Amino acid sequence: MRVKQFLVLPKLPPEIAKLQELANNLWYSWSWDVVSLFIRLDADIWEKCCQNPVEMLSRLPQHVLERAAKDEAFLTSLDKVYRKHQEYLSRKKWFQEKFEDYQSDPVAYFSLEYGLDTGLPVYSGGLGVLSGDTLKAGSDLGLPMVAMGLLYRYGYFRQFLSSDGWQQERYQENDWYHMPVQLVKDAEGQALKVTVMLNQVPVRIQIWKVSVGLIPLYLLDTNIPENSSKAREITSVLYGGDKDMRIRQEIVLGVGGVRALEAMGVKPSIFHSNEGHSWFLTLERLRKLIEEENLSLAEAAQYVWSTTVFTTHTPVPAGNEKFDPVLVQRYMGEMVAGLGMKWEDFLSVGRINPEDDLEHFGMTVAALKFSAFCNGVSKLHARVSRDMWHHIWPNLPREEVPIRPITNGVHPSSWISHDMKELFESYFGHQFVEHPGSPEMWERVERIPGIELWRTHSKRRERLVFFARKRLKQQLQRRGATHIEVKKAGQYLDPHVLTIGFARRFSTYKRGNLIFSDLDRLDKILNSQKRPIQIIMAGKAHPLDNPGKEIIKDIIQHTADPRFRNRIIFLEDYDINVARYLVQGADVWLNNPRRPLEASGTSGMKAALNGGLHLSVLDGWWDEGYDESNGFKIGNGEEYDDTKVQDHLEAEALYETLEREVIPSFYGRNDVDIPETWVAKMKAAIRSAGEDFSAHRMLKDYTEQFYIPAIDACRELSTDNFAQNRNLAAWLDRVSGSWDKIAISDIEIPGVGATAHVGETIRVNMKVQLGAITPDDVIVELVSGHLNSQEQFIEYAPTTAALNGEGHDSEGGVYSYSGEVTCDESGRFGVTARVVPKNRHLLHSRKPKLISWW
Repeated sequence: MRVKQFLVLPKLPPEIAKLQELANNLWYSWSWDVVSLFIRLDADIWEKCCQNPVEMLSRLPQHVLERAAKDEAFLTSLDKVYRKHQEYLSRKKWFQEKFEDYQSDPVAYFSLEYGLDTGLPVYSGGLGVLSGDTLKAGSDLGLPMVAMGLLYRYGYFRQFLSSDGWQQERYQENDWYHMPVQLVKDAEGQALKVTVMLNQVPVRIQIWKVSVGLIPLYLLDTNIPENSSKAREITSVLYGGDKDMRIRQEIVLGVGGVRALEAMGVKPSIFHSNEGHSWFLTLERLRKLIEEENLSLAEAAQYVWSTTVFTTHTPVPAGNEKFDPVLVQRYMGEMVAGLGMKWEDFLSVGRINPEDDLEHFGMTVAALKFSAFCNGVSKLHARVSRDMWHHIWPNLPREEVPIRPITNGVHPSSWISHDMKELFESYFGHQFVEHPGSPEMWERVERIPGIELWRTHSKRRERLVFFARKRLKQQLQRRGATHIEVKKAGQYLDPHVLTIGFARRFSTYKRGNLIFSDLDRLDKILNSQKRPIQIIMAGKAHPLDNPGKEIIKDIIQHTADPRFRNRIIFLEDYDINVARYLVQGADVWLNNPRRPLEASGTSGMKAALNGGLHLSVLDGWWDEGYDESNGFKIGNGEEYDDTKVQDHLEAEALYETLEREVIPSFYGRNDVDIPETWVAKMKAAIRSAGEDFSAHRMLKDYTEQFYIPAIDACRELSTDNFAQNRNLAAWLDRVSGSWDKIAISDIEIPGVGATAHVGETIRVNMKVQLGAITPDDVIVELVSGHLNSQEQFIEYAPTTAALNGEGHDSEGGVYSYSGEVTCDESGRFGVTARVVPKNRHLLHSRKPKLISWW
């Protein structure tokens, strides 16, 4: 059977036609003014459409639209909001003010998922929400950014629980023609398509565009008639299927994404891979440079390395994608051969140990090797990542492994409740709206009277309780509960009681059931006559993560315990909408992962922006974010080899913190029933989260530390037909070929015996054999510092040694160097030396294997 297709659009009266434009830009997801307009049209349909304004406009009865077109008050509000939207799009922003000369140098941001809003379900959890917040903050700051992802037919699964608490999954097909996405078309008005080859079979890809404020997000779609059923399923489910499905998705994202940008005429200066999923974009970039710019493989590789940013997100092994080499060769072998690269050389790119034929191809490893700019997502995570991946740089101390910290942040306007936002605007002024990335404005939280802040937050707690009751009743009805059970659920929770929120992916290391370690003690805490507390929980486990599902089941069984039934509830099908209610209404945000396995975590930042206090293990962002004024800690940052011991001790610490700090602070009220100590902590939490943990701060860090230097490299290396890049690649080839001949000998410290004194500056002389390499090609560094009992540096500081004017052995290539070090403290002290490459066009000298020690 054949079907003739055409698209039926809602017939909006001209007076309210602007609604369509507002509905098709995700700016509405952080503009309560826009949301209010749609709620005014019909609040029930707004909720039934999952807060998707495009679908809502298509479902509204025509008489409702006609009525709105004649409503003067509504039209006045619409005009006001539309002017706000236009002003937002045209206003000069931070990037234009600071980096005016870089506006024509786009950053291409690649991610496998984007969490932008409930009505666009192409995300699963934290990684996607971070990507979404990145685009929103990029729009606020005016970054020249373009984003690439996949359009999933079913998105991520919808969660529901069986009567015994076991997680079930169902997949709901997305109707893209009723969502804020638009098909990209060519000059003839036909769908623009690109092709990738998968196992010698062409796969056609069409492109959809999502407008995120000023940032275009392009989503790739293989579910089109000209593809085979196997090809059509590539973009069916996020994080679904087997390894064969995953590698095909990642090839489409990486290779297809670069081709899609080219087909649309977008020419990024640099590429930013959010996790290793999109690393195959590297091969497509290499191919283009070799075929179109006539670069050699080495020259192309050097240019790609210099213009690539990579963010690693997890210290958990399962989060770092690996593929069997047989699988990689099936899909990428032909492309690799076309680059002129030997297969063994290609596999070594994705291996920590290139000599290990059994090691699988690691996408994170490959991304680290092919990116000049690499970062972890918190200070602690960067340290953990340096430890985790230091074998890629075998001769480099772990402290110098080139993985820097850029701590994650969240987009404030997307997560702060509209009630709290109105309060902030009253006391922060217009700067809160017009300059959302200004950290100094958060100091003004101290101007807000405690009673106003407390009442605003209390209102949000009440809304959370009412929302939770409504969801719980719906859950019970789906499970076939009796009318009496459903009615009782409407009485659960108390809008005036200390409320703890806990919501995240249910992975074992996150320990979702830690608070249930001692049920009798928990009973006393929850059901105290004078100072009770309640807990609202939510979250999903990956469909294949049975241990995670067991934790959810365990929690559900505890919620059925008569002692906890009115005090603990679990909300099914955690999504952005549920998350908003939780972070905006919870008094305390609980987080208890096993340190150091939480790379960053961002839900606590969202709660803090709403005045919620974070109660967490010192892991991820909280390790750097905590101080005694802005929240609570569990333990003191200990790390354990025995997880059972860790769980026992940290459960005890959790109970102790609740009993001794959290609960007394919340219930300690003044004469007008305001918890002054608690409110002071709320202000500190809001200020620290706003100043240090916003996505605006995060993107400013990326811009100043990574994007601008990478764009500078792009400009410098690509001018004059890539002349400078060719020279740099030739220089690296020459230096690398002779590097193993470098040797340091005859280190001498004149006048110093076995001891020296604090404050003494000592001179160090040495001979360095450089062979065919010249002194202009290297830096000779002295490394000095305190030693432990194993003669390893506890801490050290490298200093540059100077080339002496005499002592050059012209035949042997031996040079004399000398430098000075200062003994700043007493104790065991050591000095050594090393040689690293030097070239002003090399972004940093920490290249694998190019370092020689004494």
